[in-house]
Amino acid sequence: MTTLPRLLLACALPALATTYVLANDTMATLEAGGLVFTRSEEITMAREDLYISPEKVEVKYLYRNTSDKPVSTIVAFPMPKIGGPVEIMSAVPDEQSDNFMDFSVTQDGEEIEPNLQQRVLVRGIDFTTEVEDQEIPLQPLAGETTEALKTLQPDVIEDWLAKGLIVDINAGSGSDVEPEYAPVWELESIYWWETTFPAGADVAVEHRYKPSVGGISGLSFVWDGKPTEYFAEVQKRYCADDAFLNAATKLEKRQNPDAGIYYFEQWLSYILTTGNNWFGPIGDFRLTVDKLNTETIVSFCGQGVKKTGPTTFEMRAKDYYPEQDLHILLVVSNKVAMQDAE
Repeated sequence: MTTLPRLLLACALPALATTYVLANDTMATLEAGGLVFTRSEEITMAREDLYISPEKVEVKYLYRNTSDKPVSTIVAFPMPKIGGPVEIMSAVPDEQSDNFMDFSVTQDGEEIEPNLQQRVLVRGIDFTTEVEDQEIPLQPLAGETTEALKTLQPDVIEDWLAKGLIVDINAGSGSDVEPEYAPVWELESIYWWETTFPAGADVAVEHRYKPSVGGISGLSFVWDGKPTEYFAEVQKRYCADDAFLNAATKLEKRQNPDAGIYYFEQWLSYILTTGNNWFGPIGDFRLTVDKLNTETIVSFCGQGVKKTGPTTFEMRAKDYYPEQDLHILLVVSNKVAMQDAE
C-alpha cells in the first residue's frame, strides 16, 4: 500500500481550497475529483493517469472486467456545489453555464453525452421543484437567474426570503433604495451515464475539466522575511518544508509594489480518494503536476516525486490506495499571471 508522506517541491503550480479565514481578496477553491460508480467486485481500475495544472485536469483510466460476463453500471462525476451565501466567493471557471467546469468524457474514444442531475438546496433541504415551478434557472451564479427573480410575485418573494432561497442585497441601505434580490441557494450537480464493461475486457475512459483555481492577493504564510502563524497549516496541507519557505521568503523580499512587482498564492485541489470506490487498488497510478511557468514555486504532498520537465513533476505508484486528497500550493508573480492570461 502506498501512502502520501510529506514532500516539498520548490518549483511551480497553482492550486487549492484553504482552511484559512476568508478575506475579501480571497477566492476559495471548488474541490472536484474523478469518476465514481456503483461498487462491483468484477471491475478493477488497472491504470489511472492524472494530469493537473491551473488550466486543465485530464484523467485517463483503464478499467478491467475480471469476470466472464458483461457488467452494467452507472458511472458518475459529482460536480462541486456552488452558490450559497453572497459573502462566500469561490473560483468558478464559468459562472454562466450549467457545465461550469467544462466537463467532458469519452469511452474507448467515443464521446459520451452524460445526463445532468441538479438539485437546489438550502441547509440540505431540497427546493428544486419549487424553483423549477417558477421557471427560474437553477444555476445561482448566472446572470439570467438574477434577472429571472425580477419576475417573481410579491408573495413568492416573501416566501423565498423566509426559506433562505434569496436575499435582498440592498437591505439596510435605506427605505428609498429599491430591493434587489439574489439567489443564495446551493446547486448540487452530478453528471452520470450508464455503461457496460464487456466480459474479460479492458475499457478506456477519459475525462477532463477546467479546475477551480483559488487564491489570495498576497502571501499568508510569510511576512517581512518570517513565517506567520499560518505556516503550520501550509506545512500540514501542502507538505511545505524549509526549502519551500526559504524560496517563498526570497520572492517576498523581491516584492516592489511601486514597481508593480508582487507575489500571491494560488490553490488547487483534486479528490483522489474517489479512486477507492472501485474494487481493489489502482494497479498503475501516475500523477503529473504541471506548474506551467518556470518562475512559479509549488508545494504538494507525494511520494517518490520526480521532476520530469521544466514545469512538470511526476509521481508513480503500483497497487495504489489513495488515502488523502491532493492539495497544491503555488506562489505566482503578478507578471507571470498576466502572461498566462494573455
